[in-house]
Amino acid sequence: MTIRRAGVALLLSALCTTLATAGCATREPEPAPTSAPAAAFPVTVTPPGGAPLTLDERPERIVSLSSTATEGLFALGAGPQVVAVDDQSDFPAEAPRTDLSGLTPNVEAIAAKTPDLVVASGDPGGLVAGLAKVEVPVLVLSAATTLDDVYAQLDVLGKATGHPADDLVARMRADIDKVVRDTPKKTVAYYHELDTELYSVTSKTFVGQVYGLFGLTNIADAADATGSGYPQLSAEYVIKANPALVFLADGQCCGQSAQTVAARPGWSTVDAVRAGRVVVLDDDIASRWGPRVVDLVRVVADAVAKA
Repeated sequence: MTIRRAGVALLLSALCTTLATAGCATREPEPAPTSAPAAAFPVTVTPPGGAPLTLDERPERIVSLSSTATEGLFALGAGPQVVAVDDQSDFPAEAPRTDLSGLTPNVEAIAAKTPDLVVASGDPGGLVAGLAKVEVPVLVLSAATTLDDVYAQLDVLGKATGHPADDLVARMRADIDKVVRDTPKKTVAYYHELDTELYSVTSKTFVGQVYGLFGLTNIADAADATGSGYPQLSAEYVIKANPALVFLADGQCCGQSAQTVAARPGWSTVDAVRAGRVVVLDDDIASRWGPRVVDLVRVVADAVAKA
């Protein structure tokens, strides 16, 4: 598996923290309101599809091994409690980035940060059991598959850190609903590229569902014979499908652009290429299911409006 595909794997949980930007407007998350009532402890939280976790006291030393969780923690106002984040957590800029890995975690190195809570997107290498031996709780927030999962995870993260997510989630819902409502639905076909090996996403994935908000047709759906949600397409398949829109989530990592796509053998005949509808996404925003999903929705809406 290439580095790119390893990154893709945790958006999926089969897609990590992967996935500069041309035409992608990134906004800093609005600060969480200070007037929100503090959550009471002890508290028991249950992530979507996960196991319940009880925290006796508000955590004051949090280590985040998930770039998505890092963004959520800071958007909720829990940034001052975060003492270390993993090597993929590059947003926001003030996050205390380290060489810790969320893909191949080193339990001793994590424990050396003396955390009272670790947030991760999975349990690679027996992370949860390893930290349990030193009495460090781990909150596992697996890859979201729907927008409701995104909201539910933020709610769990808010309760676990003492920062209720109600206002943040309400704002995200309202922003997304307005963008979708103001954008005419289109049934045109699209192709979302994860990497230069032509891995894509289907409609059943989180990213695919974002596109589905606008009525778009996903060319990868018919190619997913195994039901993984992330099929590898061939150049011939994409050219034959002739998508009206192409979205590149490999611009930052792999230098892909409208120009490089047009230069691929046979791709100049694709409608999206001929009409100038190749959209370069921010790799990170396109792979993380946190607060900045609103920015992804806005970029897709802009592309749809022009299709």
